[in-house]
Amino acid sequence: MNIQIFGTKKSADTRKAERFFKERGIKFQSIDLKQKGFSKKELTSILQAVGGIDQLLDENTKDQDTYVLIKYLIDQAKFEKVQEHPLVVKQPVVRNGQQATVGYQPDVWKIWE
Repeated sequence: MNIQIFGTKKSADTRKAERFFKERGIKFQSIDLKQKGFSKKELTSILQAVGGIDQLLDENTKDQDTYVLIKYLIDQAKFEKVQEHPLVVKQPVVRNGQQATVGYQPDVWKIWE
């Protein structure tokens, strides 16, 4: 498994996801969205796995202005804005190769094992 966890240190669900993998002895790479966002290739892979950019957006984000702006753009513009403002996505985003989940989903991660 090649696990990547995208989130922030303040996100309780991100910390729970990291603990989930630690407890099972599964190595993972933690990416802090405040410091480093998604690469174009990473974001494309995640979007294919989760079913589009709207599945990734967090309607409860603190950055409501950016969320509303992104929500009403065309898909290509949404993609670029999410790259610029990665904190508008639901956390954590957990990626395992071509598979990905949005939010805390331990039932799906158990299947990956």
